[in-house]
Amino acid sequence: MTLSVKLDPDAEARLKALAETRRLDPDVMLHEAIVEYLDREEARQAFKAEALASLSAFGEDGLHLTLDETEAWLDGWGTDADAPPPPCHK
Repeated sequence: MTLSVKLDPDAEARLKALAETRRLDPDVMLHEAIVEYLDREEARQAFKAEALASLSAFGEDGLHLTLDETEAWLDGWGTDADAPPPPCHK
């Protein structure tokens, strides 16, 4: 797929200068930037979907941990008290 990207003059100058410094073709840098953006946004979208699914599950069954329970569990990480997470409850 071939795309055309319109940049304002300032962004174009910055891209050209950075491409020169890195000895890369500006097209390669644009490709890298777009792929990084897509990766980041897809991860953000997946995180949001997981959070919404968790909220939905909580609404259905009410299972949870309190902040105090979670903090106590996390405080044990990397110590002799390291343990699996406590069970959720209503």
